[in-house]
Amino acid sequence: MIFSVEELKRFTKEVFLKIGCPESEAIQATEVLVSADLRGVDSHGVARLSGYILLNEKNRLNSKPNIKTVHKTQSTAVVDGDLGLGLVVGPHAMRLAIKKAKEVGSGWVAVKNSNHYGIAGYHAMMALEEDCIGISLTNASPLVSPTFSRERLLGTNPISIAIPTGSQPPFVLDMATTTAANGKLEVLQRKGQDAPYGWLQDKEGNITTDTGGLMNGGAMRPLGGDRVHGSHKGYALGAVVDILSAILSGANYGPWVPPFVGFIDPAPDPVGEGLGHFFGAMRIDAFRDGDEFKSHMDNWIGRFRQSEIVEGAEKVLIPGDPEREMTEERLKNGIDLLDPVVDDLTKLGRKLGVPLRSIL
Repeated sequence: MIFSVEELKRFTKEVFLKIGCPESEAIQATEVLVSADLRGVDSHGVARLSGYILLNEKNRLNSKPNIKTVHKTQSTAVVDGDLGLGLVVGPHAMRLAIKKAKEVGSGWVAVKNSNHYGIAGYHAMMALEEDCIGISLTNASPLVSPTFSRERLLGTNPISIAIPTGSQPPFVLDMATTTAANGKLEVLQRKGQDAPYGWLQDKEGNITTDTGGLMNGGAMRPLGGDRVHGSHKGYALGAVVDILSAILSGANYGPWVPPFVGFIDPAPDPVGEGLGHFFGAMRIDAFRDGDEFKSHMDNWIGRFRQSEIVEGAEKVLIPGDPEREMTEERLKNGIDLLDPVVDDLTKLGRKLGVPLRSIL
């Protein structure tokens, strides 16, 4: 079913207001969430809305957090999110990183005591408006087994880096450190489809295509799928994200990261506070003339676009291309939500007294 962007924003904002979020924070959370749907990352958009509401009902989310800086230097800071929406805490911390970059060349902010912050790319892209390179990392619920392990010890732990350009669209990397993001697995589950080979392993550590494998004691696999195809590299990347996001900030890490789903209780022996994020901003003119840098970025992208392609391929993509093209299409034609997501939002709206309407 297709919905206008305006309707999804209205509905989402009103839902956040219903749980007590101040209006400015409800607007911010809505912008982050709907941006995922616009960019085609449906798994991290309004499909997750009811998950945040359940966390609030379980007293695992603070709708009116007192977000504060608990440690700082000229270029660094640690932010305590007070168990607020990561959709609000994340932008707060990224703005702080950008402010420090504008003042001293670069800014680095680690966050503890937060929750799921939506798509990593939203936060990294905030730096583009200030001619800064943006970096956004977060740890996540332990669903991933390190190479050779049967235990779930890491999250999908995404990495996003956004780089300014001149005439070309910006370079925006936004990727999980697993073979696929958990959200994509959730989409397949809603569609009743199998997972591609290499995404998952069963409880014995064998590769499975059963999307219900996680519920039966299985795990997601690191980027690469198995040791022969480089899963040790995906495992290492995910580990670095976990360390920078949590051990550096004082958040929970590894198997102690609290789950996003409200029906599973957090580990009884936490090693930190809430979920962790890590943000960076680097002012490009702190390294070289900004216009020169962006000119060379345009040249870099242009040369890659001219690359000779393999037979049957359409073109070489630059990170950010698919999401940018999807945004243009959905702004024009609306956002198509899966029936299970529409049903979930409709039930949520009835419970909170917020009607879902304006189907295109």
